[in-house]
Amino acid sequence: MHASPVQIDDSDAPPAWEQWAAGFVVFMLTGALIAPVIAPDQGETPILRLIWLPVYAVTAGLTVFRFEKIIRAWPAWLMVGALVALAYVSQYWSIDPGVTERRVIALAINSAFAVYLGAVFRGAALPRVLMHTCLVMAVGSLIMVFAFPRIGVHQYDNAGLWRGLWYEKNQMGLIMVVGAVSAAASLAADHLAQNGRKPWVALLALGLTTLLVVATQSKTSLLCWILGVGMVGGWWTLRQGGAAVTVAAVWLGVVSAAGGAWLWNTDSAAILEALGKDPSLTGRTLIWEALMRKVAERPWTGYGFSAFWGVDSIPAREIRLETQWPVPSAHNGWIDLLVQLGWPGAVAVGTLMAVSAVMILIRMNGLGAREGFWSIGYLAVFFALSLSESVLLTHANLPWVLMLAILARAVTFDPVPVRPPLARPATRAYQNRLRIASDYVNGRRPLRF
Repeated sequence: MHASPVQIDDSDAPPAWEQWAAGFVVFMLTGALIAPVIAPDQGETPILRLIWLPVYAVTAGLTVFRFEKIIRAWPAWLMVGALVALAYVSQYWSIDPGVTERRVIALAINSAFAVYLGAVFRGAALPRVLMHTCLVMAVGSLIMVFAFPRIGVHQYDNAGLWRGLWYEKNQMGLIMVVGAVSAAASLAADHLAQNGRKPWVALLALGLTTLLVVATQSKTSLLCWILGVGMVGGWWTLRQGGAAVTVAAVWLGVVSAAGGAWLWNTDSAAILEALGKDPSLTGRTLIWEALMRKVAERPWTGYGFSAFWGVDSIPAREIRLETQWPVPSAHNGWIDLLVQLGWPGAVAVGTLMAVSAVMILIRMNGLGAREGFWSIGYLAVFFALSLSESVLLTHANLPWVLMLAILARAVTFDPVPVRPPLARPATRAYQNRLRIASDYVNGRRPLRF
């Protein structure tokens, strides 16, 4: 039995100018063009700080303009505010207080944009604006690859692999995953709503973003693509199939997940070798072991928000000497969070993600279907990504901003529409005739001959 169409009202979608403004901020948060053109060595320079000033100005303007809407996301403001406060307080024990203080300001501003994005872009509006923005970046990446290959294609490390508008291929792969999941969610939302919207733009976005994910040859990006698009497609299929199919699919998913977890714990090295991967994950396990020893030295405080991997950081220098590699990050969001804010920071972020997941699942029949199940698909992508990339509690990074936007969407309930007053019951025909006859008898209606 097929599900009935979902009522999706696009009349509440933000106007075009606001979608362009939000898309501009999203574009900047991806780091597109900034790293390969302005900061090819990925160093922090004064010009980069100037570039972000217009972004902060647009964010402030959007937040003030939509204040009445975003204030309804007050639970998200409380949780996000607690994380920002913890990051701010860490400057008092940070090994680089100046960097911590400066980046906390960026964290606070971009967190405000995240709450705005989740509170204002309701229903399918959020995946649509992400889809359109990623489509523009996909076209720009193709232009860079073919017209400016010295920028769009790796020249030394990973020579020949596409990187598009970004410094590194994995960055392009992860942004294109966001575009693919958003395009799939837009297609699902339009189909469920049966609103007659043409699918060509969404299909084009899905095709181009998928092509660029494959062109990076990034296994992490490909896995995230399979997980995110698969989750959207899976939930859409379950909605079409009815209760019996849903129960069977959930049961199969639980059994498969339990079996996969058991197999991984039993012999993960053999699985990695079968996939053509180094069992040490290209040396990452050595990095993680060394970092966990640093965590043990400061388990409750960490080394300060965004301070551990600084140029003059002594603990980071020790990690690089031990691993004989210029390690730029932990390549694991949770371990990177531990060295910054200790276990309190990791528990706080884990709680935030758990609250988001539970609330989205609770609202799956309403919000989930209206947005094409984008939130649940991206949550799966983000969790998988956090195990291999440093994307948790970052000061200027799209994956974390979208995670906070999902939180805002999950805890913000749309206001109950005010019902119009009940219309007077329709008057029956015989009652009309009786009233007219009464008017003639009582002289209220003159007789005409």
